[in-house]
Amino acid sequence: MNILILGAGGREHAFAWKIAQSTLLKNLYIAPGNAGTAKLGTNVPISVTDFEAIKILVIEKNINIVLVGPEDPLVNGIHDFFLADNSLKHIAIIGPQKDGAQLEGSKEFSKKFMQKYGIPTAAYNSFTQETLQQGLEFLSTLQAPYVLKADGLAAGKGVIIATTLTQAEDELKDMLLNAKFGNASEKVVIEAFLNGIELSVFVLTDGISYKILPSAKDYKRIGDGDTGLNTGGMGAISPVPFVDAAFLNKVEQQIIIPTIAGLKNENILYKGFLFIGLMNINGNPFVIEYNCRMGDPETEVVVPRIKTDFLILLQAVAMQTLESITIDFDTQTAATIVLVSGGYPEKYENGQLITGLETIKDSIAFHSGTKLDGNTILTNGGRVLAITSLDNTMQAALKKGYSNAEKINYHKKYYRKDIGMDLL
Repeated sequence: MNILILGAGGREHAFAWKIAQSTLLKNLYIAPGNAGTAKLGTNVPISVTDFEAIKILVIEKNINIVLVGPEDPLVNGIHDFFLADNSLKHIAIIGPQKDGAQLEGSKEFSKKFMQKYGIPTAAYNSFTQETLQQGLEFLSTLQAPYVLKADGLAAGKGVIIATTLTQAEDELKDMLLNAKFGNASEKVVIEAFLNGIELSVFVLTDGISYKILPSAKDYKRIGDGDTGLNTGGMGAISPVPFVDAAFLNKVEQQIIIPTIAGLKNENILYKGFLFIGLMNINGNPFVIEYNCRMGDPETEVVVPRIKTDFLILLQAVAMQTLESITIDFDTQTAATIVLVSGGYPEKYENGQLITGLETIKDSIAFHSGTKLDGNTILTNGGRVLAITSLDNTMQAALKKGYSNAEKINYHKKYYRKDIGMDLL
């Protein structure tokens, strides 16, 4: 099979790394890819939202399956674009159509969906510039801390947790009146704060049946001890130690089954990955958010634990035969440590020379923000590398990862030193 992966991050490098091992693979293309994916297939300098250019590439390279990594092309309707084109509609897209992608594309849509289908989540209300006063009044009925979410896509950074009512009021005004997150915050969802331990569960569905993938926990804040600004993710662990059979059964019965049934009831044919962000509150799961794709850096710990040929899974999604597939998982713990550019998630510099990658042992260096300049590898993003290690214990996996993180060098390299420590 000829495969095209859309995206340029660590998630896409992990997908490419796994697909490159498949006995079914003929040619692998990644658009636009990074310095890591370049060693596994052919990078093509095309934007993930340039659907016309993607069409030309798909036809020219006789692509059989397109695996969509990030959310932007899904929310913008790449699956619908393929279905509407006679020359493309026979090609499998792994990722939902625009209606299913609303689960991530609109916080209000997803909250209404959860409410309608009895899926446990925080109490909420949504407001626009015109209803700002009602929003301020609603805030005064809640207890601190306060959760404010931009309704639309904000690259994983559209969530504000305010510790005081004054701060929450100021943030709401900033989002609605000053477009703090651009068009994404034309509407703001205000939620009751859920106090518990965060984690993620991933589901692969063909629109009929589903398979539950390994759980993971990621670390969003830039600083040790979960301090500082939110990022796209500073590290991840899989599996999550407190996710036992009883908890996972609750997740399946109370969340996954009603979600899949709800999608069917809404006549939404959802074929692809579904990321379910959860809060564990005294052993009970509540949904924080849905994403219409795999997470990053969670993919870098989930995918290495999947032992089954990845293309067999994607083919089964395309053909709606997923129910007949058995997925085998590695029982080891996977840990990933994300190395970022100095200054991230605020202003940072690209183009820094990366050295030491060839010295890594017993870990996989997934590239997140890198590019090739001849034979040299340069930084090209806020999150630069995700160092993933597997071992029988979390401590052993983390020890490998931190040992290898020290071997890599570039100007102003930074990474958290406490990934997984809260789980030990």
